[in-house]
Amino acid sequence: MIIGILSGLATCALWGLTFVAARAVAPFTPIDLAVSRYGLFGLVSLLLMLHPRFRPVGLGLRHWCIGLALGGLGYVGYFVSAAFAVGLSGPTIPPLVTGLMPVILPLIANLSEKAVAWRRLAGPLLLIAGGIAFVNLGTFADVALEDRGNLLAGTALSFAALAVWVVYGLANSAIMRSDGNAPDGLAWTGLQGIGALIGSILLLPFTSLAAQTAFTLPQVETFILWSLLMGLAGSWLATVLWVVAARRLPLSLAAQLIVAETIFGLGYGFVFEVRWPTVTEAAGAGLQIAGVCLAIAVFTSSSRSRVKGA
Repeated sequence: MIIGILSGLATCALWGLTFVAARAVAPFTPIDLAVSRYGLFGLVSLLLMLHPRFRPVGLGLRHWCIGLALGGLGYVGYFVSAAFAVGLSGPTIPPLVTGLMPVILPLIANLSEKAVAWRRLAGPLLLIAGGIAFVNLGTFADVALEDRGNLLAGTALSFAALAVWVVYGLANSAIMRSDGNAPDGLAWTGLQGIGALIGSILLLPFTSLAAQTAFTLPQVETFILWSLLMGLAGSWLATVLWVVAARRLPLSLAAQLIVAETIFGLGYGFVFEVRWPTVTEAAGAGLQIAGVCLAIAVFTSSSRSRVKGA
């Protein structure tokens, strides 16, 4: 279990880079970075498949379809949504919204299992809602009237990224924890890499190549470095680590680790902007993280009680 937890935390540290990467490569667009990042992820996956250890052999059609979809729709869709969200609404709102995943997944499970009384979740959910409202209202108050449309769009894209994240987490965990039928971790990573490559190819018409934009040499060098970092570490290595975490940890515990992605994402964002969070950002983030941690405690205590009762 320790290996699973450490793998999950390392994954969150790498995935947290999503919230600064697209801004760091400007004037290249988030779609430019998505194409290079996931194109590289896919090409590395294909090259590794020259060795039999990395080949997704023996997988049925269902596994192939899910793996390709997780790579194409999951990775590319999540990154593009999150990257544009950060560009429109700043470094605070997107990581806080996507950080709701540790609560959303247990809530989905609770609809069918009724493992936790809904009244016990009232406190955590109020804290989470208050935190998001605090950050949004504070950010709205600090921006000019003409920029509030962008802020709303960025918030909406943040929730779109969250939706993609939730579907990815549910599907990936179901595959990796299927009894006696889970694919090999490296092969499963490679299959998702191929899906990400397909998704990146579909985005080619929307890149800066079509606009024939001129870039300076330092801008190109920065873009290449970030593409390598996000393609090799933020995609391939992060996927391998998350597969390890998903295989070794129950979904309820693996989902809890996503709180770390929120913290890493916020930290990277403020470092990138070379500033401390504002009072409203700090208060809102504090309320949300407290709410998520309290919700995790509620679900964890309920799970332990069920185990003892059994």
